[in-house]
Amino acid sequence: MTTASVTDPYSVSLAANSTHSQIVDLADAALQPAGWSALRKPPVPARPQIQELHVRDFSIADTTVPAEQRGTYLAFTQAQSAGMTHLRELAQAGTSYVHLLPTFDISTIPERRADQLQPPCDLAALPPDSGQQQDCVAQIAAQDGYNWGYDPFHYSTPEGSYATDPQGTPRINQYRQMVAGLNGAGLRVVVDVVYNHTTAAGTDPHSVLDQIVPGYYHRLLDDGTVANSTCCANTAPENAMMGKLVVDSVVLWAKQYKVDGFRFDLMGHHPKANILAVRAALDQLTVGKDGVDGKKIMIYGEGWNFGEVANDARFVQATQTNMAGTGIGTFNDRLRDAVRGGGPFDGDPRIQGFASGLYTAPNGDPANGTTAEQRARLLHYQDLIQVGLTGNLAAYEFVDSTGHRVTGAQVDYNGSPAGYTRLPAEGVTYVDAHDNEILYDALAYKLPTGTTAEQRARLQVLALSTTVFGQGTGFVTTGSDRLRSKSLDRNSFNSGDWFNQIRWNCAGGNGFGAGLPPAADNQDKWSYAQPLLADPALVPDCAAIDLAAARFQELLRIRASSPVFALGTAAQVQQRVAFPLSGPSATPGVITMTLDARGLDPRYRTVVVVFNAGATAATQTVSGYAGARFALHPVQAASADPLARQATFDGASGTFTVPARTVSVFVQPA
Repeated sequence: MTTASVTDPYSVSLAANSTHSQIVDLADAALQPAGWSALRKPPVPARPQIQELHVRDFSIADTTVPAEQRGTYLAFTQAQSAGMTHLRELAQAGTSYVHLLPTFDISTIPERRADQLQPPCDLAALPPDSGQQQDCVAQIAAQDGYNWGYDPFHYSTPEGSYATDPQGTPRINQYRQMVAGLNGAGLRVVVDVVYNHTTAAGTDPHSVLDQIVPGYYHRLLDDGTVANSTCCANTAPENAMMGKLVVDSVVLWAKQYKVDGFRFDLMGHHPKANILAVRAALDQLTVGKDGVDGKKIMIYGEGWNFGEVANDARFVQATQTNMAGTGIGTFNDRLRDAVRGGGPFDGDPRIQGFASGLYTAPNGDPANGTTAEQRARLLHYQDLIQVGLTGNLAAYEFVDSTGHRVTGAQVDYNGSPAGYTRLPAEGVTYVDAHDNEILYDALAYKLPTGTTAEQRARLQVLALSTTVFGQGTGFVTTGSDRLRSKSLDRNSFNSGDWFNQIRWNCAGGNGFGAGLPPAADNQDKWSYAQPLLADPALVPDCAAIDLAAARFQELLRIRASSPVFALGTAAQVQQRVAFPLSGPSATPGVITMTLDARGLDPRYRTVVVVFNAGATAATQTVSGYAGARFALHPVQAASADPLARQATFDGASGTFTVPARTVSVFVQPA
């Protein structure tokens, strides 16, 4: 017989390092920052634009934040810091949400700063292509202050290492200060939740649920062992009390911490019914009764279909296709792969895509195929991107690269339908996230090595523009607008501050050339990585970083300038969004999208977006616009990029001319 002494899985306060549950009243005024009860929320946007962010990454290297607050919740209260200034600028341009990587109690981070080890070497002094940095970081990886946090300990208590004092209640007050600080900057707050697994099961010191009711809260395989397809001990939210824990915990975060949204990690491992129960519970929250309007809280997640639950083997899952029509979003990997090229698990990282030079600027790697094969693949990628730009609608009809009129669901994505949503908001469009190579690093692998820093900046912006100008929900990793790099690390979950920190001062580079990425997840690509990291030309200067940042904010302002970028229904998208030059004669590397704004926009009758990923200027003639009057969007007419200002329209022929590696937006007056 085993006797267990265990903390409460419903804990709302904990001692440092989660050794003991603490009883507190979350309504106690002493735990609430000034103005908390009357906290004003930024308005809910018609079309969300999200910045993904890790609490520690955000400020650990920001010298404009007091040293004791770097890497903590309180860094978000420093309104004049470099990081908060940048977030405020993004909010003013059109970003509406910050998505925080897990901030619940994490099992693998020593919560007291004094206990967190530092790498035992001078990392900055080592060569840019050296393996010494990753070796040095790995020595203390289990005892430093860093982890992404996908290793839950207690679901409903804030993580203590992000507080200046992890003992007891300060983390509660400081978490609320963070939410207030972000809201005050004009940003709503999404939190990343990981109810699909726990760090451990059984009698492990980091196991809580399984020590209370063994074998109940976790999903068991036929042999009685705990399933671990998610990486760790899978929970079983199909069981009544685990499903209830998910709902109760979400409601607590919504009411007590006034968060504005939830991103569900590996949501496909949840029953659809469980996620709908979360939605229903949030919808019952009101300002008068609960202090928050639950109907304004958004939900999205990873709708991947794999593991012991795949293909609805145990229940109807919360996967991409199954969530269609619910209003709950799922990440669109179709557009991601088409823009970047290949997939995140390719053995050869040099497989190119739309924004990385496929066919238009080949890198010479045999994995990309012959010239004819590259052209055909690029045109198919353009089909995937066009479906993605509609919000990944299953029923959207257009002419594909074979010349047939098809629906989004009839476009192939590795044997699955490309389009799967019923509402545009259900498509979360992204080209990078915290996992897999960040965008700059993916392009570093894929672009020809002679691509200049300025050209890389323009292609980075072009790739990001597909997440901004499409219908549905846009999603960008913080720092990608500033060419952020993780030195080619594809899985930096435990790679420490050295590989993950955001460098707000462009004079210090962007993180590229910080050494070979950690061997565990990257050694198979070191032969590709080493010559790249040794090339100083791949470290962008301030001019390139500032260009990308300025251009990204221009994209946001353009999107915010017209309601036609935020259509609410599939019927509206079908009626108003078109790709007049799609089909077998489409220009490889160029997508032209028209948006009919009549009746929606008092200023513009039509908006035309031309994405030119090619290495030369592109001309796109839309015969129906011959004799029309179009001008470059006012934001782009005053662009920080002189090249972007050179885009033109010839009214006699209806021809748009767009510079190389540039997205251009033209408007027709109402």
